[in-house]
Amino acid sequence: MIKNFSQLLDTAKMQKKMRLAVAAAQDEEVLVAVTNASELGIIEPVLVGDVEKIHEIAQEHHLSIDSFEMIDQKDLDEAARTAVALVSSGKADFVMKGILDTPILLKAVLDKEIGLRTDSQLSHVMVYQVPIYHKLLFLTDGGMNIAPTLEEKVKITKNAVQIAKAMGNERIKVACLAAKEKIDPKMPATIDAGQLKEMANEGEFGENVLVDGPLAFDLAVSKEAAEIKKIDSEVAGDTDILLVPTIEVGNGIGKALTYLARADSAGIIMGAKVPIVLVSRADTHEAKLNSIALGSVIAANRE
Repeated sequence: MIKNFSQLLDTAKMQKKMRLAVAAAQDEEVLVAVTNASELGIIEPVLVGDVEKIHEIAQEHHLSIDSFEMIDQKDLDEAARTAVALVSSGKADFVMKGILDTPILLKAVLDKEIGLRTDSQLSHVMVYQVPIYHKLLFLTDGGMNIAPTLEEKVKITKNAVQIAKAMGNERIKVACLAAKEKIDPKMPATIDAGQLKEMANEGEFGENVLVDGPLAFDLAVSKEAAEIKKIDSEVAGDTDILLVPTIEVGNGIGKALTYLARADSAGIIMGAKVPIVLVSRADTHEAKLNSIALGSVIAANRE
């Protein structure tokens, strides 16, 4: 079981090297992360974008990219389509967002001709290494789905479970977050949580996947809080996956972990044929490197 990003990088280095297509690669932090990942032996990059700008950035920051395959495509829409087409044609194993807006990349991902769509739900998963928590936390979905339905939450949960399994988790614990621990007809999140728990008990998410809810955030991450509130739950205080009811909750928790708890992170989109590395433009190259390693491990486990 991978419990931190150092172990994740080690795992990515030991497995088969994966080919990564980067859409609109002319970005400093992206190029630093991609170069680092290449030097660690994690990936073989294919840089799609403004090649002139890519070389300028590499020269300015002393990055060795001469061995990288590059495809000159200055138009952002076409850069996204080209990167996605590389994956759909089998010439790359997964794809990464460079300096372009997320909807541009997702439009290409969902394109019927060259896209990577499946019958699943696209969802964003952030993985956090929180200094005071004993293992990695998977948070979903604070980046894509605004107010998912119960059916969508099922697919979002399955996407996150895929990542947890790829990371070596043998018994996966999911906390369905809400503002209280009892089902309340006035709080739809509590109703969905209760139904998701029942589905898990019936085997909807596979063996060794334990879902509990509704659970408040403190119960999900603190056994002490659960003991004080007399909540008997195997998930409480030992959560792997935090399933949030709305995008605002996920966004708020994620940014609090980053900016107040000083958590390291990685971000990925699931639900397509391959993982899509997607982090904020404001994220450091370390976060982007973690995300590349995460994508490579997931891609390797999907083969």
